[in-house]
Amino acid sequence: MRIAVTGSIATDHLMNFPGRFTEQLLADRLDHVSLSFLVDDLLVRRGGVAANVAYGLGCLGLNPLLVGAVGSDFEEYGQLLEKHGVDTGGVRVSAERQTARFLCLTDRDNNQIAAFYAGAMTEAREIDLRSVIGDGTRPDLLLVCANDPEAMARHTRQARELGIPFAADPSQQLARLTGPQASALIDGAEWLFTNEYEAALLAERTGRSPQDILGRVGAWVTTLGERGVRVARQGRPELLVPAVPRSHVTDPTGAGDGFRAGFLAAVARGLSLTDAARIGCAVASCVLDSAGPQGYTPDGALLRHSVRQTYGREAAARLAPVLGGEA
Repeated sequence: MRIAVTGSIATDHLMNFPGRFTEQLLADRLDHVSLSFLVDDLLVRRGGVAANVAYGLGCLGLNPLLVGAVGSDFEEYGQLLEKHGVDTGGVRVSAERQTARFLCLTDRDNNQIAAFYAGAMTEAREIDLRSVIGDGTRPDLLLVCANDPEAMARHTRQARELGIPFAADPSQQLARLTGPQASALIDGAEWLFTNEYEAALLAERTGRSPQDILGRVGAWVTTLGERGVRVARQGRPELLVPAVPRSHVTDPTGAGDGFRAGFLAAVARGLSLTDAARIGCAVASCVLDSAGPQGYTPDGALLRHSVRQTYGREAAARLAPVLGGEA
């Protein structure tokens, strides 16, 4: 199964605040917030939603096509992605702008405050899927991740026109989308990915009930943090899969992207939704244990151990072909 991933490609600037954001917010002063946080460290890592998902898919043995826009500073980053099995043939290099920047501050409770500078990502709207998807590289699934809003709309529209099944992952861009824009991105999606907060925001933004949204997509996959993941399909019982337990989290950035990579890698190999969710949770656990969204390597032995400890030996044996090696 060939998967193309469209969306943001960025450099992440990750900082940790040793306190709690909630302790700095005054209930009677929320209309005039002016805060500065003294942080303990700064890590600069490669990121961007589409690049993170593509990296995970590549590490799991697929050869995903990455589609997005970057600056002239992307050369080293691109080489690393290609080393991990990512096809960067769909990446547009801007002659004027730098690669996007993601700045994220995480507190001791793993709450995050972030800002995103689009940079070259604004040129993603100029990418025509027909020009990067040839007869020999036509994908079986197009994942539309957070990106320049016009690019997200164009790529979704072109997927419909080309008859390519698509998955919708609007995530961080829900804050920028109008109701009609959000509706246009998800209607007819084979898969819809959100976290729990984004699920509520999507319903509010579109003015639709969860049941109405569910009726417009093939399946709705909602990550629930430490509670795992919920997979819903119209007319069928909800599927709830627990997360891989963790006693320590190094950095939560990119865990959702790791989940999507693991989930879609399992789907590409024809596994059940339960097994796909389990692999997604196992990969997300690897991300949580690393600094930055691409600071991990989904080692087969580690993944098998996580699956065996959380879901049992039978599950580990069944999933070994995807996880690598023998259970």
